[in-house]
Amino acid sequence: MRIRYLLIVSFLLLNVYSQAQTLEKSLQIAFNKLQQDSQCRYATLSLTVLDAATGKVIYTANGDKGLAPASTLKTVTSITAFNLLGADYKFETKLGYTGTIDANGILTGDVIIKGGGDPTLGSWRWETTKENAVLNQMVTALQQAGIKQINGRIIGDDSIFDTQAVPDGWIWQDLGNYYGAGASGLCWRENTFDIKYTTGTVGSPVTVLRTVPAMPYFDFKSEVLTSGPGSGDHSYAYLPVGNKSMYIRGAYAIDKAKKSISVAMPDPAYDAAFRLTDTLKRLNIKVSGEPESVITLTAKGTQIPTINKTLTTVYSPELSKIVYWLNKESINLYAEQMLKMLTVKMDKTVSTKSGVQVLQNFWKVRGIDALSLNIYDGSGLSPEDRVTTHSVAQILQTAVAQPWFSSFYDSLPLYNNMHMKSGTIADVVAYAGYQTHGGRRLCFSAIINNYNGSTTTVRQKLFKVLDELK
Repeated sequence: MRIRYLLIVSFLLLNVYSQAQTLEKSLQIAFNKLQQDSQCRYATLSLTVLDAATGKVIYTANGDKGLAPASTLKTVTSITAFNLLGADYKFETKLGYTGTIDANGILTGDVIIKGGGDPTLGSWRWETTKENAVLNQMVTALQQAGIKQINGRIIGDDSIFDTQAVPDGWIWQDLGNYYGAGASGLCWRENTFDIKYTTGTVGSPVTVLRTVPAMPYFDFKSEVLTSGPGSGDHSYAYLPVGNKSMYIRGAYAIDKAKKSISVAMPDPAYDAAFRLTDTLKRLNIKVSGEPESVITLTAKGTQIPTINKTLTTVYSPELSKIVYWLNKESINLYAEQMLKMLTVKMDKTVSTKSGVQVLQNFWKVRGIDALSLNIYDGSGLSPEDRVTTHSVAQILQTAVAQPWFSSFYDSLPLYNNMHMKSGTIADVVAYAGYQTHGGRRLCFSAIINNYNGSTTTVRQKLFKVLDELK
């Protein structure tokens, strides 16, 4: 009986070993074919595949080469946030006031919206975070406090974070657009708004029809030209620097149906204060002062007041729900907010750089060389980021045994019928995720840098390599 048992075990082990050898060989053939492709003549390719249960290397090619990961870096940021903040973590935004309220309901003082780094405040993705829901909660809190008039200002306070909204390494062309919205201690509507266009004849200027929501404190200057049919959207917004003029430059196709672009909000804390001020005035609750933010008050050399009485707290959805949208829609802002929040959690100096150090130190203790995570942000938008596929795959592997793994796994989009996060910036295509092969779960990271030609074509060629994992 014992001999029979040993024979069965030996057979099973041999079968697993044989499968691993077969997979390794097929991956090597597919990888070599892609490496020799004309689109990859001057490219650097890297692929690491691990057994998700044991961490054993199934296949690796250039696994220790530092490459730009694009948005696959969000998997590293997400997993780090799950570990340090927790799946049930909620961001908090406080509403309170300074001064006193008299018997007639007149507040002599300021109302302050104190940000807590919540990237979802005013977001349209959840009913509880929508702009109207948040404003209604704040107005109700003011009314319950008996406030009928405010002899003061509404102030958006984003001072929980540092003053550098945009990480080092982001390029100028990205900064005015929705995907380049900077981090803020007080976010609002994901720090974006929409510009609606009216196109003309080919070669004529595109005009700004309106914005959603209305942005009366900005002056929009369009240098966008109407381009030919099928040419798409190549228009970019450029953030105002020291003034209120926002330029939009580039080209926009005459036949494009949407005729709208989403752009970054330079001072979301100010806009939050502006919206609450406007809402109160519509309800005949007078506010004597103009809305302010830390940026506007600092420019005036005015001290930032602090809350002496909190009226209500607005909570974000749980971190697990935020990570879902972070990875599904590849929201750069969510990743950058989480990275900075790690420093608050660990009681470190708040900055993107400090957040990177917290992330690197966390994984260093777990055996991953910090030099293999040579990054400048949490989203992967910086073209200067460099990571190795081996380290990314290792980090993915650590998540499998965690109680929150199903939430993380569900956040990964489905590409090529595989659960994986994509990453695309200039001349970079990358994927990182999980796949089951022969009953065994695998985790992987794949990156191509400096390919030539069509992104769509090289992506399909990379899919042919990843198909071997199915």
